[in-house]
This record gives sequence, structure tokens and C-alpha cells, in this order.
Amino acid sequence: MLSAEDNEVLTRVGPGTIMGNLLRRYWTPALLANELSTPGGDPVRVRLLGEDLVAFRDLNGRVGLIQENCPHRGASLYFGRNEGTANAPSAPGRGVCGLRCPYHGWQFDVDGNCIDMPSEPTTSTFKDRVKAKAYPVHESGGLIWTYMGAPETLTPFRDFGTDTLPPEYVSAGKTFSPCNWVQAMEGNLDSAHISWLHQFNAIDDIPDDGSDKPGYLSVDMSWKIWRHDRAPRLEVHDTWYGYRYAGIRTTPNGHTHVRITGFCVPYMTAVASIPFRSRLSMFVPIDDENTWRINAVAQPPRNPNGYGGGHELFDVTNYPYVKRTFGGIRNRRWTAENEYEMDRDVQRNETFTGIPDFNGQDLMATESMGPIYDRTQEHLGTTDRAVIRMRRILLDAAKALAADGTTPPALAGVEGHDFTSFRSAEKILEPGEDWRILGTDDDPTVREAMLATNEQI
Repeated sequence: MLSAEDNEVLTRVGPGTIMGNLLRRYWTPALLANELSTPGGDPVRVRLLGEDLVAFRDLNGRVGLIQENCPHRGASLYFGRNEGTANAPSAPGRGVCGLRCPYHGWQFDVDGNCIDMPSEPTTSTFKDRVKAKAYPVHESGGLIWTYMGAPETLTPFRDFGTDTLPPEYVSAGKTFSPCNWVQAMEGNLDSAHISWLHQFNAIDDIPDDGSDKPGYLSVDMSWKIWRHDRAPRLEVHDTWYGYRYAGIRTTPNGHTHVRITGFCVPYMTAVASIPFRSRLSMFVPIDDENTWRINAVAQPPRNPNGYGGGHELFDVTNYPYVKRTFGGIRNRRWTAENEYEMDRDVQRNETFTGIPDFNGQDLMATESMGPIYDRTQEHLGTTDRAVIRMRRILLDAAKALAADGTTPPALAGVEGHDFTSFRSAEKILEPGEDWRILGTDDDPTVREAMLATNEQI
């Protein structure tokens, strides 16, 4: 369990909070790029780390993320006019455009500069002394990222591979969840729950396909192993970006199966997949009690040998849940208000929860704890080791930053910090094989797949 004090530190993210100050040292996904698809289009409200902001793409295609309240008298710039003059080929760089407040016409560019103040005398220089709070942005991998820390602490963008991602692979999506970001993220760092929360009885009817042996198993066999051994042993291996951990299970044939998940400070996870994967799952705080669950392709899929049957987790035989969709804003059909459409008869006879949506099962578990769970009530076990380690890393980093300005972990621009090496993996181990190698640059399967994929693109 955590002390009440540590639970407060861990979960509170607003301006001036200990954890909020830590989170502001990292580039943060603010919204999907396709939410601002058209230059000169409608602005979008963005609430991030407890701050109310407005995002817009000006007529020149530049993205701005500025405070929602106009610096004049506080009217919401969300209702403003995105207007001006775009750059013309005959006069590049002369375009003047931005978001104009509907109250008195003050206009602000993407950098927060007041570029027009038509309600003041034309001879006034007042506009040159007015600036809206604006945060730098970086568009990458279908997301618009921002840096909300002090300008003097700005670090390079943390590129997990999205900056060079070919357009045909760009995919990002998000789901709203009304609970604290830490408890939302804890579900992704919990290998034990897949043997319970997501289980269904028809797994027993899936035939043995012969892949329960050392090497890369099928997706079908993976599900059967999770059902066979429902008390995984956890091992956590610290890395420069956070850690990787293995959920270790014994297969029906007596072999050792590992699911390896990565955690990158402060809210990024890479969930286990066959043979390895670099897809990002992020848990971005809207405020203390609400979270965006954001997913994004970081690098092209790399599985040239078709390990796992070339399938994803949700391609298992007899899959009983609603087909998942990726990309865009996922509308919430399964919510607390309708009890996530739980069917008690289905729960008794077909699936472990009776909830028809895989992601909805996760949301039920983390949202039913309440907006911010009181962790002084917990009784943690051996399968909670990865969750415990994540909390300690975040608490230590936030407190050290607050105490003496200690540089947070996993920042870009540090020698050896190659974020494209952040991956997950899954395999049945060969005799004597070290799971810590799987999914890393030293893994022969990774080297082979990276070479084959790079040749294709």
C-alpha cells in the first residue's frame, strides 16, 4: 500500500504539484493530428494536466496550443475566429493569421503573440506587451505533442520512431476514461489480469496446434497458456527509460512462457506481443480525475516471418468480444452508466466478466475504483511487482526534482537514450534463454526483422 501522502503526490498533476512538475518535463500528446485536419479550421478545446487550452491550425498550417481564456478579460478563445492572411507564393512569410477573440477582436498567433488589437487606437503599442500563454508543439505519428515545462528546461522531442514513420503506417487513437491516470496505467502493467478479466470459456475448445514448444507460439496457444497458468511469476528488470518486466507462466507441456511489457517514464507502455512490438499505449492526464488512453503506432510492423501466425492478440479463434477498432477518437458505448452492458448470463456461462467489449473490461476495472483510488486500502501481492516499481520510479523522480532539481529520467538528448529500442515481446523460452534479451537490439529476431522491414521501406 501507499501512504496517503504518497498517493496524493502520485495522482495530482495540476500546475505547481510535485507530480505535475515532473510530467511537464516530458513531451506530452495533447490531441490527435486529425482533430486539426484543416488549415484555418475550427479550434479544439484541450484540457491537459489540469490546464484549459485551445488548439488550432492556422491558415499556414501551423499548430498553436494556447490558453483558453483571452488575456484581455477572459472570454474563451474556443469561440474565436481562426482567420487572417495566409502566406502567398509571391510573398512568403508575410501571412498574418491566428485566433481572434470574439469579445473585442484581439488576435493571437500560434506562439501566443498578440498580432492585432483593433479595439485600441491604431497608434497604440499595447499589443506588443500582451502575450497569451502558448506551448511549443511537435506533430509526429498522427499526434500533436506539446512541452508544458519551463522554456529553459525544453528538451528535444522523444522520438520513438514516429518522426520517420511512413504515412501508410500512421495510426493514432484515444479513449476517454473518467479516472486517475495512474490507476488507468496500472492495468497495462498487470500481466496477471489477462488470465482472469479477459478470459472466455471457448478457449478450452481451441485445438492444440503444436506451438507449445520453445520458440514463437501462435496467438491461439498464447491465450490457452494464460488460461492454463493463472498465477504468473513476475520479474522486473530496470532500464534507463524505466523497466521491462516478464510475466512468467508454465505451459501445458511444461515449458516456460514469457510476456514482456515495457514501461517508459512517465506514462508510456508497450504491451507484450508476438514476436515483439513497439506500439505505444499512453495514459495522459486530462486532470486529476480524467485520462486520455492514447495509442499510436511508433514504427512499422516488423514480423516478416509471420510469427504468431502473423496475427494480433484479438485474432484468437472463437474470440467472443466486439471487434476492436484502432485510430481516431473511440466513442464510449460501454460505460459505468450502462454497467458496461454486462450480461450476467454470459458471465455465468461464456465469459469471465459478461462484458462484451475487451477494452470495456479494462475500463470497468479501473473506473470502478472511483476517480482516485485510496491506495492506503490496498493489499498488494507478488503479481503487483511491476505496478509497485512504476509507482516508486515516479515518486522518487518527482520528489528528487522537487527537492534539488535532479534531472528526471528518460529525457531525450542524453547519450544512449534511443527511444526506438522501446519494445515488448512474447515467446516460449529455449533452454537457458534469457528473457531480458527478447525484443531488444541484441535479439536476433529483432535484428532480422528490422533489416527486412528497412529494405522494404
